[in-house]
Amino acid sequence: MTPETLRQQFLLWQCRIRQIAMREDGGRPAEGMRPKILSADGRTLSEGTIALLVRSDPAESTDFFEFQVKKNHDPNEVYQKGLTYLQSTHYHRANRFSDEMTALFLPDSRLAALLVQLGACRLDFHQFSQSYRLPCAVRAMTPDEPAYRNTLWHNRLFNTQLSDDVRILGFEPDWTAAASLLLEAD
Repeated sequence: MTPETLRQQFLLWQCRIRQIAMREDGGRPAEGMRPKILSADGRTLSEGTIALLVRSDPAESTDFFEFQVKKNHDPNEVYQKGLTYLQSTHYHRANRFSDEMTALFLPDSRLAALLVQLGACRLDFHQFSQSYRLPCAVRAMTPDEPAYRNTLWHNRLFNTQLSDDVRILGFEPDWTAAASLLLEAD
C-alpha cells in the first residue's frame, strides 16, 4: 500500500468513526478517536488521548464554534448547536481534513511536556476490527495557528468553561513509516 493510499484510507475511516459518534453517541469520543500514545521505543505513555481532526482550512468551523460559545450562555444549548453542526456534513469529505491531528491538554500536563520534549511518538488507533499505527512528529502549537484556535473552540462546545490556559499539540503522521509498519504486520 502506498503512503498516500494509507493516508486517504485513514482519513476516510476517521471521518466515518466521527460521523457515527456524533449521530449515535451524542458526540462522545469513540475508541477510534482516542489513540494509545507510545514513545518511539514502544513504551505506553497514554492508554487513550482524544485526537481531533481539523480541516485544512478550518476558518468556517472555527467561526461557527466560537460564535455558538460566545452567543449562548446555556452550556446545553452550546452543546446541542455544536452537535447538530458536527452531525450534518462536517465529516462528509475526508479530503477536506489535514492529516495533522491535534490534542488539547491542561497547561501542567506532564504527558504534553514529555511529548514536546520527545518530538515524536506513535499513535495506535483501533476500532471496528481496524487498526492504524502512525509514527508522528509532535509539536506544540501556538495560539495564532488556525488549527490551535479550531481545537480550542471545538473543545469549548463540550466544555464551555475551558480556559485559554491550555496546551495544544499537533501530531503529524509519517505515512511512509506507517506504511512500512503495515507491511511488517502482514
